[in-house]
Amino acid sequence: MAAESSFDVIVLGAGIMGSCAAHAAASRGATVLLLERFDLLHHLGSSNGLSRTIRDAYPKPHYPPMVRLARRLWAGAEADAGYRVLTPSAHLSIGQRSDASLLAAVRNGGGAEVDVGERWPGVFRVPVDGWVTAVSELGGGVLNATKAVAMFQALAVSKGAVVRDNTEVVGIVRNHTTGGGNGGVRVVTSKGEEFHGAKCIVTVGAWTSKLVKSVAGVDLPIQPLHMLSLYWKIKPGHEHELAAEAGFPTFSSHGDPHVYSTPSLELPGLIKINYDSGPPCDPDRRDWSSGVDDAATRVAQWIEEFMPGHVETAGGPVVRQSCMYSMTPDKDFVIDFLGGEFGQDVVIGAGFSGHGFKMGPAVGIILAEMAIHGEARTAAEAGVELHHFRINRFEGNPTGNNNSNNAD
Repeated sequence: MAAESSFDVIVLGAGIMGSCAAHAAASRGATVLLLERFDLLHHLGSSNGLSRTIRDAYPKPHYPPMVRLARRLWAGAEADAGYRVLTPSAHLSIGQRSDASLLAAVRNGGGAEVDVGERWPGVFRVPVDGWVTAVSELGGGVLNATKAVAMFQALAVSKGAVVRDNTEVVGIVRNHTTGGGNGGVRVVTSKGEEFHGAKCIVTVGAWTSKLVKSVAGVDLPIQPLHMLSLYWKIKPGHEHELAAEAGFPTFSSHGDPHVYSTPSLELPGLIKINYDSGPPCDPDRRDWSSGVDDAATRVAQWIEEFMPGHVETAGGPVVRQSCMYSMTPDKDFVIDFLGGEFGQDVVIGAGFSGHGFKMGPAVGIILAEMAIHGEARTAAEAGVELHHFRINRFEGNPTGNNNSNNAD
């Protein structure tokens, strides 16, 4: 096999997780091939768009350490690249005091209760009795999503990684040496090309279940959802109040509907306020209009109740952008060796359930170190626990880690 077809690590999928994994592996001296099925920076998956939130406020305690590790890695990558992709902000959590997941998120995120009427006068209309409004002062931020993916791809190339787009992988085959030993894997493309990798990292997002089923016969309970990012017009005269530069926070409103937002930043005069759910979809046969009216209606009703003086709902959202979530039943990630005949030669990073982008650099290092060293040393040193993310948690237990609907 030609030398240029052999690599220490082959990464499948060049979204945020794959791009970060390729960079992490190349930074550790590995020869790396990053393969993307579509164009680089395409808009067909989960990593595209203008913004993602970053926050420490999580009900589940195993996420804040990973977020904090990711923050350090975001800063390091920005320093290496020479430009910023993260705009820091505070994070506001809103919800009823009876909501245990909200209280846990505030606690785990280091939040403190505030009077939103004093902090952001006239913006929010939140009931006083029985409600919580808490702020994590350094716990929020906005990531420029597409720019961040491009940054990590460029950094990976600067470390020697090879990047190929429009290359669909249809097979992963375990190699065996003539003596019966481990020879890594062969990655086969739809064009008949073959690449050899000592290790393979699979980060193909909404296509994970299909690929893993076809190559290993393993059923991963990862359900793609069709999601919408909704941008709403800020009422005249209030544009600056809701802007990132004025100190407006990212926020999450817990309950039904679960609504989240970023400050006005990427599209001046507009603010992104989203509904955190969507209809199931097949990533290869998406109905691009599915769920549009439901999401917009739910968010509009929330705006009319909580922010009626500052955000315009007449006519609906001004901008609608599609993406996908890849949901596990417990909304916890899948980060594990594929096992079976592949042993530790194939590592899976998937099921990020709509809240993984912020942790991309941390996940990338974890996947790279698992592939190269067989263990995630940096994560262990940072106090990041990975046992929640094992594939076998679904064996005989379709709900995975818990039965809660409040996972993020």
